[in-house]
Amino acid sequence: MTHSPNRAAHALADAGTAKRPSADGNAVCPLPYCGSMLLTDITPAIALSPLDGRYQAQTAPLVEYLSEPALNRERIHVETEWMIYLAGGDDGKTPYMPGVTPFTDAEKAYLRAIVDDFGADGIAELKSIEATTHHDVKAVEYYIDRRLDKAADVLGEGTELARLKPLVHFACTSEDINNLSYALCVKGAVANVWRPALERVVDKLAAAADKYRDMPMLALTHGQPATPTTLGKELAVYVYRLRRQLKHVDAQEYLGKINGATGDFAAHVAALPDVDWVHVSRTFVTERLGLDWNPLTTQIESHDWQAELYSTASHVNHILHNLAQDIWMYISRGVFAQIPVKGATGSSTMPHKVNPIRFENAEANLELSCALFDTLSATLTETRWQRDLTDSTTQRNIGSAFGYAQLALYNLDGGLDGIHPNEQAMQAELDSNWEVLGEAIQTAMRAAAIEGRDGMDNPYERVKELMRGKRIGKKDVEDFVATLNFDEETGKRLAQLTPSTYWGVADKLVDYDA
Repeated sequence: MTHSPNRAAHALADAGTAKRPSADGNAVCPLPYCGSMLLTDITPAIALSPLDGRYQAQTAPLVEYLSEPALNRERIHVETEWMIYLAGGDDGKTPYMPGVTPFTDAEKAYLRAIVDDFGADGIAELKSIEATTHHDVKAVEYYIDRRLDKAADVLGEGTELARLKPLVHFACTSEDINNLSYALCVKGAVANVWRPALERVVDKLAAAADKYRDMPMLALTHGQPATPTTLGKELAVYVYRLRRQLKHVDAQEYLGKINGATGDFAAHVAALPDVDWVHVSRTFVTERLGLDWNPLTTQIESHDWQAELYSTASHVNHILHNLAQDIWMYISRGVFAQIPVKGATGSSTMPHKVNPIRFENAEANLELSCALFDTLSATLTETRWQRDLTDSTTQRNIGSAFGYAQLALYNLDGGLDGIHPNEQAMQAELDSNWEVLGEAIQTAMRAAAIEGRDGMDNPYERVKELMRGKRIGKKDVEDFVATLNFDEETGKRLAQLTPSTYWGVADKLVDYDA
């Protein structure tokens, strides 16, 4: 990092920081610490958000889809594909625009290379154009214009791309470009980053559920010992819940529109009334961009699909939050043991500690992600009349919402790798809670009473008197069962039952899938 003067940053710090005496007690220092340089003077710039600072490595894959440059790259993509489509029509040979000859393969390649070559230099150039236009989509239009001006240098004097600059952004409002670009960005982020990360976690849970399908574990309802279960079945519950949500993600529509300033194709028809602009719009959105067409909008695409997706993502987060808390408590209880990481410190003062930080970090980041997704879902579906700009600012936080979710998935993924069942502790819990067999005994008594066997009256109350609020053991259960008038088979079955074998068909339930 280097230090460079920044008078504007000093002025901001001076305006926003309380005055305090300097070291000699006389002069007034505007900085947080007298004599310190401003962090805003350091280059490269220090990240304000932890997603771009401390956790940059974990969230970096989302930059490819949900960063500002990624959005601008998709804007260039939409603009250039719109040009190619208008110049060639459905078959690539029949222009919708009079005075336009279908682009040659070389011209199409040149236009698409504007997207492919959008790197560091292009990002800087586009930023400089926007500094003049104060309009991001207009800056994209001018950026493409500059490339069209240079087309002859590459394609030769026979190309007419420079003459066709009016074809850039033809009949478009900014939101025609933005809504399609955002849809492509989000669709790419979900398909290539967030969903694969979620599926990795689900697959690990599924593998563990299968492995531990018949590993008995004491269940706790209301925090109290209850009918035993198996560790595998309890993990399978989360697999089932999450795979249901994955189905919703896979069925998600990504809607787009390209229909003008208020959604009526007014400028299109005014310029070229003989073109079937509804067909052009539908075909471009669905066949050229691979999105779902929205035929009825105001100036903006209504964002309902985004609200649906973010609601699902928030729901996923809540399920994962529940998982993180459950595993944290299982670790605390001893059901799971943690694998120490060599060289890691659990506590600054207590050397023995191995803290479940992966699950704690996941929990916190899921809460942040939910807050953003819930806000996006609530606000993006509303706009004043045909357009206001609240959605523009709001959508710039889509990347942060997915970023915190991605960070949580990273921690859960690593956290699951760092734990294993503690069978000894699980068995000790079961052996200490024979009273959980009370449910089995009183239910068998009910069945025997219905069958007509004598001495089976008040089953619940009799078992309650024996077991509620008490610690009992194997002999207590055997002695009580022996006093009851069960048939030989039932009596033998109940006498052989233990907390470790009382879990029904939990192992078979693991095989059910969403």
